[in-house]
This record gives sequence, C-alpha cells and structure tokens, in this order.
Amino acid sequence: MSTRLSTGGRLINKGAPQSFTFNGKTLKGYAGDTLASALLANDQMLVGRSFKYHRPRGIVASGVEEPNALVNLGAGGTFEPNQRATTTELFDGLGATSQNHWPSLEFDVGAINAKLARFMPAGFYYKMFIHPRPLWKYVYEPFIRQAAGLGKAPKVRDEDTYEHFYAFCDVLVVGGGIAGLTAAKSAAASGAQVLVFEQTAHWGGRAPVDGGSVDGTPVDKVVDELVSELSDMTNVTLRLRTMGAGVYDHGYVLGYERLRDHAPEVQGPRHRLWRIRAGHVITATGALERPLSFAGNDIPGVMLASAVRDYVVNYGISPGDRAVVVTNNDDAYRTALAIKHSGLDVPVILDARVPETDSPLITAAKEAGIRVLMGHGVAKVLGGKRVTGVAVCAQAGEGAVLEEIECDTVAMSGGWSPVVHLWSHCGGKLLWDNDFAMFRPDVDKAPTGKDGSGFVSAAGAANGYFGLSEILSDAHASGGTAAKATGHAKSRRKAPKAESVDEAPMAPVWLMPQGADVTLRGKAWLDYQNDVKVSDVQLAAQEGFESVEHAKRYTTLGMATDQGKLSNINGLAILSDALDQPIPQTGTTTFRPPYTPISMGAIGGEARAEVFQPVRRTPMYDWHEENGADWEPVGQWRRPLAYVRPGEKLSDAVNRETRNARENLGLLDASTLGKIIVKGPDAGRFLDMLYTNMMSTLKPGKCRYGLMCGENGFLIDDGVVARIDEDTFLCHTTTGGAEHIHGHMEEWLQTEWWDWKVYVANVTEQYAQIAVVGPKARAALEALGGMDVSQEALGFMEWADGTIGGFDVRVYRISFSGELSYEIAVKASEGQAFWDALMAVGAAHDVMPYGTEALHILRAEKGFIMIGDETDGTVIPQDLGLHWALSKKKEDYLGKRAHLRTHMADPTRWKLVGLETTNGSVLPDGAYAVAEGTNDNGQRNVQGRVTSTYYSPNLDKGIAMGLILNGPDRMGEVLEFPGTDGKTYSARIVNPVFYDPEGEKQNV
Repeated sequence: MSTRLSTGGRLINKGAPQSFTFNGKTLKGYAGDTLASALLANDQMLVGRSFKYHRPRGIVASGVEEPNALVNLGAGGTFEPNQRATTTELFDGLGATSQNHWPSLEFDVGAINAKLARFMPAGFYYKMFIHPRPLWKYVYEPFIRQAAGLGKAPKVRDEDTYEHFYAFCDVLVVGGGIAGLTAAKSAAASGAQVLVFEQTAHWGGRAPVDGGSVDGTPVDKVVDELVSELSDMTNVTLRLRTMGAGVYDHGYVLGYERLRDHAPEVQGPRHRLWRIRAGHVITATGALERPLSFAGNDIPGVMLASAVRDYVVNYGISPGDRAVVVTNNDDAYRTALAIKHSGLDVPVILDARVPETDSPLITAAKEAGIRVLMGHGVAKVLGGKRVTGVAVCAQAGEGAVLEEIECDTVAMSGGWSPVVHLWSHCGGKLLWDNDFAMFRPDVDKAPTGKDGSGFVSAAGAANGYFGLSEILSDAHASGGTAAKATGHAKSRRKAPKAESVDEAPMAPVWLMPQGADVTLRGKAWLDYQNDVKVSDVQLAAQEGFESVEHAKRYTTLGMATDQGKLSNINGLAILSDALDQPIPQTGTTTFRPPYTPISMGAIGGEARAEVFQPVRRTPMYDWHEENGADWEPVGQWRRPLAYVRPGEKLSDAVNRETRNARENLGLLDASTLGKIIVKGPDAGRFLDMLYTNMMSTLKPGKCRYGLMCGENGFLIDDGVVARIDEDTFLCHTTTGGAEHIHGHMEEWLQTEWWDWKVYVANVTEQYAQIAVVGPKARAALEALGGMDVSQEALGFMEWADGTIGGFDVRVYRISFSGELSYEIAVKASEGQAFWDALMAVGAAHDVMPYGTEALHILRAEKGFIMIGDETDGTVIPQDLGLHWALSKKKEDYLGKRAHLRTHMADPTRWKLVGLETTNGSVLPDGAYAVAEGTNDNGQRNVQGRVTSTYYSPNLDKGIAMGLILNGPDRMGEVLEFPGTDGKTYSARIVNPVFYDPEGEKQNV
C-alpha cells in the first residue's frame, strides 16, 4: 500500500499539516504536497475513470503530462473541472471530487463498456452512427452528447478575477530547471534583460531529485546558488508557477501564471496571462518520460519510473511496498535505487536490453542487492483496481510467462522525449535521434524572424541532452547565443563542470508490442484517458489511415487533455511498425498552443460581466439614462433603443418617436458614428482605392455617400465622406465599424501602399454629434441663433463650420431619415450642453429625442440600406441596386476585380426590393421566400429572404426589405414567407422606397 515515508520529502513541511477532502472524505497532507502526492500518502490509488471504457485509473505521472488524475476542484463560484491532481498544490480546506463515473468512483456502471470493447474498436463512432440516418437526431446525437466530456461545466459565475500583463525582454527563458537557470545566468551576465518562467512552484526541475554535483557542489545547492545570484541581478525577473503557453511570430509569447490557486485566501487576481515580446526565446522545458506498452499497463499502481522517484524523494511517499521496475534505459535504475534507499523492496528490475557491459547505474543497482533480469519484460500486470503483481516474459521470445512476481507498484520507463512543443509552435523543425529513439530540435531549422535569423533556441534536455555535463554546457552556450542575438556581448564565464557517478547515457531500446502472444493476453494502452490501445492504431493503419494526422483523429490518440504528452511517440512507433516504415517517415502530429490548458478566465482577463467589452458611452449617456432610455448594445457602444415613458410599452415609445420625427422635431444622439480623418497629399488617391465611387473629385465643403468593399468584393461599410480641405477628408462609418475600418485603412497603408503620403486618425470619441431631424429642424436652429442654415447657405450634402447658440459647430446637411436634417458635431466636452440647448429651444417645436429603433424605421421607409441588415458578408453593391456608386472612371478600387468573377456577375443573384404584406402585418425578420419544389434534402426551395422588417407608424402597415431572385423585375408579384410561429405570410414585391420617393422633404 502507498504510505508516507519517515525519510525523504524535501518539498514538504511536516510542521504544517493540511486538511482536505476527496469525494467528501477528509484526508491529511502537508504544506508543499500536491493533491496527487497527498492522495497517494492516504493510499488513494483509484482517482478516476477513463473516458471510453470507464476503466479504473490511478496516478501515472507527477507533472503536467498526467492523463488520469483529473478532478473537480471547489464548489459554486470557485468550481473548476478537469484539474490535474499532479499540478494542484495542496492547501488547507481544498475540496476535490473525482469525475467521469456514476454512481460512484468505486462502482461505475459505465464500466460495462469494457465488456463491449470488441464492439467498439477505433472508428466505430463513424461507422455506427451514420446509418440509419433518421436515428441521428433523435437517438444517436442525444446519446453522444450525454456521454461526451469529462468533468461538468460550471453553472455558477466565477467569483475570481483575472488579469493580463504586458512585458518586454531581451531573452525569455522558459523552464526553471538547472538548464534554464544556467542559460539565464549566461544571458544575464551580458547585460541582457532576462525573464525566466518556471511552471512549478520550485526551481531546479529534475536535477535535485536525480542528484549529481557541479564543481564539487551537490546539484541541489547549485540550484539554490543560481536562484540567489539571479535574484540579485537587476536585469533578471524570475517567475514561479508560470507556464510558457505558446510561441508565436516575431518573438511574441504567451505566459500563464497561477497566482492564487495554492492560496485562495490571498486577495488579488487568480491567474495572469502574460503577453510578451522577447528578442530571443530559450526553451529549457526539459523532457518527459515515456510509458511502455504492455498488457495491463493502465492498472492503478502502474506509474512512470520518474514519477515514483519524485514521490519518494520530493514528498516522502511510497507508492507501494514492493515495486517492480521495467525499463529499456538506464534512468529507471535511479528510481530502483531511490526506492531501495528509502527502505522499500524492489524485487526485480526488468530490462529489455542485453548490454555487453554494465553501466555504473546497473552496477549500483546490483550492488544494492536488487535482482536485475536483462532481456525481460512484463507480459501482463496482474490486478484490477490496483496492481497485485506482474507476469514476466522474455522480451525477445513468444510471450511465454516465465514467472509471476507479487508487487503493488510497477515503475516503467520507455526512455525520454524532449519537450519540443514551444520549439515547434512557431515552425521549428525536428530531427529523429535513432540512438535515443526520440525527436529533438533541428538546430539548423529553428523558428526564424523576418530577417531570417533564429529567435528560438532549445537548451538542455529540451535540446536532446541528458547527461548533467551536457546539459550545463548546452545551456551555457544557449544563453550566450541568445545574448548575442539581442545585441549583447557573450559572457566570458566558462560553463560549469558537472561531476556525477551516474553520467552513463540513457540509450533505450525501442520497444514495439512484445510479441503476438503477449498482446493477446490483455490490452496494451497508449492513450490512458481516451482508452486508445495498441490494436486501435494497428487497425487504423489496416483501414488505410496512413497519415499520422488521420490516424490520430480516427483513434483519438493524443486528443486527451494531456495532448499526447505520454502517448504520441509510442503511437507513432506502433503506426510506423504497422506501415513497415521508419518513424521519421511517419512524422509527428502538429504541436499547437497552449502547452497545457489555460483557464477561460485567464484568456478573458478583465473582460467579464459588464466589462466583457469596454463599454463606450456618449457624452449624453447620463441624460439618456435619466430620461427612460431602453439601452441597445451596438458594437461596444450603448445607444438608446427608445425612450420609454411611464405607462408605455417599448413599441408605443418607438411609434411615438417615429411619428414625431416626421411631423415635428426629433433629436438623435449620433455620436457613435465612426469619424476618421484621412490627411495627406495622397489622401484623395487613397480614398479612391478604398471606396467604390470617386472621392478625389469631391470639393471642399461638400459631402458624398460612399461604399466600401473588401478585396473579395463584399460590402463592409458605408457612410458619408466630407472633404475638409485639399489634403483632408473626414470619413463617417457605421457605429460598429469605426475601429474595424480604421484598422482596414492602416493595414493597406502599412502593407501595400506604404509609400503613399497619407495619415489616418480615428477621432470618433473627440466629437459629440447630434442629428436635428424633422420639418421644424431649421426653425429650431435659427431660434438658437448663429450661422446661416438656410437652403441657400447650406444645401443638401454640404457642410460648414460656424457657431450656433454660442457653440463652435460643424454642420452637415445629410439625412438618414429622409427629412430635413442636420448632423451637428461639437467638442465631446460640450456635447451635453449643446443637447440641453437644443432640447430647450426645441420645446416650442415639439422636440422629442428618438432612439435607434425609430432610426431604423425612418431609414427603412426611405429604402436606405443598413450595413449588417441588408448585408451579411456575402452581399455586393449590385445586389442592393447601388450600381450608381460603382465608379466607371477609376481603373481600380478594392473589390472591383472581385466583382468581375462569374459568381458576382451571376444574373440569378438575389436583388433588393421592398416587401409589403397583403394584410398589413409585419413579416418575420430573416424569413425565407419559398419557391416551387424541394432540394436534395427534402427541404423547400427558396428564392429570397427578408433583410429588415418593421411596423411603420407613419404608413400604418408592415414594411420590409429583402433580397429576392430577379426581384426588381417582379414588381407586384406575391410571395409566401413561412414563419417560425407556424404561420405563412404573403407579401407583395414593391419599390423599396415607401416614403417620399422623390426626396422632396430632405431637400427643402
């Protein structure tokens, strides 16, 4: 049984006991424990169930590669599923529950799946659930959704807070083992700004566990000295509990720091997401030990040899009283010696190799009295919910059992694989090292920057070096290279020299399945979480899935939450063997960020609840709030949908505001419209390329409506452009488009027309803008006094600067309502005061503010399009009858060539028309017009759709616009529109301009 040892435990404080619960049972641990080590100390071997077959699962690793020990942590607002017990630091009061079982961990009815395994081989989902097709929706899909997933999703809002942090450095070292610390010291000695990340709570990595000495000093003391020296350097920043999550182009790196997981009582954010720009990145991420594939290798008590060693040395825990070590390399002998020195029994070491001479580690094991069987392996692990023994076989034989040995722990080691994830994220290539059976970084094909130079290097075990001397030498060199790459002189210090008695190389013998008879004795597992077996990968190859990416998806190998950290290399070997080709030819799957999962809270940072997006408010926001505004989110802005008075319904308020704007005087807060200054000698030329119509011919003092398309020809924005002077234009955009269009302009200036003399600035928030709308608009402005706003002085589509009511203003004679309208811009700081002045003078003219819903109705009555309603990312100007806005004089503009494509010129594209229901009712938004016949799926054919629909209080009927097949040629024709309410609506195709078709009212 697993127990706490009287010796060992370098990371725990036995003077600080901790109490925690697992599945409601109160257990004891110590400060410094992980949840995994504390569970093992309490002999809790069974920690979960596998995904597919619900097989019993125990702890197999000690770090981020752990596939089995996933638990739910916390409750209510602190609940979080799928947390690794191996990386969860213990604290007093921690509450954890196991997952993926019912009704209990010990008795799980889902285990019946294991009995049906022969009917559920790899890929059975794809074959089973495709026929009969009608069963998918009502039987298969609900069943799969119910069975899918591991932990349960939280149902209560997260109580914690999170933050983003921005950092810049010359050299970022990811990994705080002895390689990372040595590289950091080498780089920092040159004067470079160095940032060091270590994902665990402790410095040193594996070195303090594995032992050795450097220049005569024990390696654990060397680590302490390195940390102390680096801490004293002003150009070095050290961060524990911080993972390097991903490496991207141009030295951009994401880091993930856990600030309060281990101390929830501390105030502040729980997690921090680092956004880093580094001149050079050193990946000192170490290596991961591989499991071995033999029957029963998933039974609780079968663990990685390095993990067993960690629990013995770091936490003073015996995973069992008798541990059999099975290996194909020297490193596992360290585990056997650590177990033996702790006073426990190692009945045998089963080594697949038959070396000509014993290495120092093998000799040390034999001298310690441990039985060593060379050329032997495990035929089968005995036991069910925990290990009871092993059946031994000859590695090269036919799998016959030679003897059975009682044990309660199996420590396995299949060699080591460098952690190459970060190296590979940004395009670093890999080499196959046949001597060590591993992929390692190809230093000649490192990730490169724009200048072609490498900006990522690997150090130590992450670079394929495992001897302490090699690690230190490589790390020292990596730090110097990074310093030089960032413009700093290399340190002249010599690399430290390691002295260790166990420097023998850990060359493994690559193991395929151990003979046909052995494989038939039981299932040999590759991916523990997803229940992927050796035979599943062999079946994938047999069925033609020869690409490693295809085999991965067919079998789900490496798709568990550990992302193949334990399973992938073994899986590649099995696939390569089945395809009778070398492993390098098979290749690897794609390494993608993040290295380990990141909390959704950290990704969101401060963006949550009311500040999920930055809330943008106009200068008149408080006035709107005080006067009954029913708010509508428009992009990041909050705009009044309508001003609801006491006793009114929202629809009543909308109808009242819409009628008043036509009959009297309405005010609209239009401050949210995008306002972008485009300035420079080439400004006109630039706008001619951005807009479909000509802007360079616009005269100062004039305005012009413009359309903007993307490269693919689809409409992306529209708005009024005003020419301020010879070199300056002001472009109005939609409310939601200001930032996007500003970015669109900058992208083209920086990447395509970088030599044009143009400057753009988004000044949306610098100005408040108010639309003064209605037949009494001019009278109200004249009552305020100031500049001449008559038709003769300021005609339609003109603008002028002046003073009104004592305010400096810029007045645009433009209209989105079809009424006499002025849009007036003032300084943002004067927006509320100007609004108040308009409301005061407008009282004599029946002034009434109106919101965005009335705005929509007014524009729809006039047949004006709205980006986002009449457009959906697939609409071109020609669809909307806007041919007149496509310049025939310009040689080119964005989208012009796209409009020449066959699909764009297709005469069967749906065109914009007006729609009126035959009974005056309102068409459902988005409803489709049905046509004769059905398609291949048995659904009715369609010939158009409603883009926007409203009740018009001015016309007292429902009006709509829609895109209809050959619509402009079918005026008067009646179409049918089935609604989601079960009704079918009949509507007649009409002109989209329902009100004042001649435009007389806006031109007065």
